[in-house]
Amino acid sequence: MKRYILLFFLLFISLSSRLDAYNLDVKRFTMPNGLKVLLAERHNLPIVTVSLLIKASPFDEPIEKAGVANLTAELLTEGTRNRKAKDISEEIEFIGASLDTSVESDFTMINLSVLKKDIQKGFDIFSDILLNPSFPEEEITRKKEILIGGLKQSEEDPSFVADRAFRKAIYGDHPYGRLITGSEETITKITRDDIVAFHDNYYSPDDSILAVVGDITVEEAKELIGRYLGKWVKTKVSKKKTTFEVEKKRDYILIDKDLTQANIIMGHSGIRRGDPDYYAVTVMNYILGGGGFSSRLMQVIRDDMGLAYDINSLFDSREKGGFFRISVQTKNEAANTVIDEIIKQIKKLKTEGVTDQEIADAKAYLTGSFPRRFDTNKKIANILVAIEFYDLGPDYIERYPEYIRSVSKDDIIRVARKYLDTDNYILVVVAKQSKANIDIKSIGK
Repeated sequence: MKRYILLFFLLFISLSSRLDAYNLDVKRFTMPNGLKVLLAERHNLPIVTVSLLIKASPFDEPIEKAGVANLTAELLTEGTRNRKAKDISEEIEFIGASLDTSVESDFTMINLSVLKKDIQKGFDIFSDILLNPSFPEEEITRKKEILIGGLKQSEEDPSFVADRAFRKAIYGDHPYGRLITGSEETITKITRDDIVAFHDNYYSPDDSILAVVGDITVEEAKELIGRYLGKWVKTKVSKKKTTFEVEKKRDYILIDKDLTQANIIMGHSGIRRGDPDYYAVTVMNYILGGGGFSSRLMQVIRDDMGLAYDINSLFDSREKGGFFRISVQTKNEAANTVIDEIIKQIKKLKTEGVTDQEIADAKAYLTGSFPRRFDTNKKIANILVAIEFYDLGPDYIERYPEYIRSVSKDDIIRVARKYLDTDNYILVVVAKQSKANIDIKSIGK
């Protein structure tokens, strides 16, 4: 009996936290140094999560030293003017906190999660790695060796090889077409001076967004941010404005490897995150190949034809654009059949649209699963900075279900015709080419 009571209690707490996500009372304010702050009080647990989005990204690095943005972020926790890497690790572990850094195509992230009772210590370490990194030469060498070793190992992964070729074919030398880590050649060229300059030039408070979520009040947050980040000063470097144009083209990239399975990626440029069509595209993509076992591609190519274990479609939407991609693995001999069926299903969606049941199921899943994006403080903090970065509007969380529910069958067919292209696309096939025998001339006919 006690077990059932406990299960009921945990379920109640879970459902309550999901419902509370729609009622987040987010306070917004800007610090004197230009740092934008978003605060969401959640006093159900004595934990505080801090997520800092810095608009320092691969867009800010020279192409010949691609990877400097990533290397800079990775080295933040490897030593400061006040702490060695070991000290940072031990202090974080001692207070049971977590601290991590990462780089995406559009920005850099630093995340901290700490118990309320240790919040001052947490902010002290957080501010130290942000403001006072020492970038020790021995750590730079070690990190570069790890990154290069990882890249060499990835060369054995056919899905990595296919994905890299696909992005390069779409974007060329544009930052979206490069590996965030850089290549072995560019990583080798990066010096400590490059890393220091990148940090000094592009880690700026007026170009950053800080989300604080958890057991903390506005007054407490302002005091902590002022004390620990108040000395963070604006940089004097003006960021370059990067243009974004993708040439429409059809290209076939056939990479020969001794494999029993063909790794296929097919797609083209996509849609930027802030585009009003994003929500209709989301519903459309769920029906085509983003909805797991309920998607058309899965039902036809896996269930009906038995030619793949998994197949999926994705719109990867970013600040300045994005891409559409369908990924699948199949036996070499079935590659042509699968490619033809993918094109057939896209054409069918563009000409016939979707059924009432398909669009109802897609909307039900997308709105029903939405609260799961808010079931931890870290998820909430990350989505708050993303909303601000992509300028989705302060009422985005409340309005997301409405955006999805308002998508009509006419919207689906409109965006399918606009954003799915069966004439201009990139096709990458990593396979044993003598067995796959890709018939380029007859694809899609």
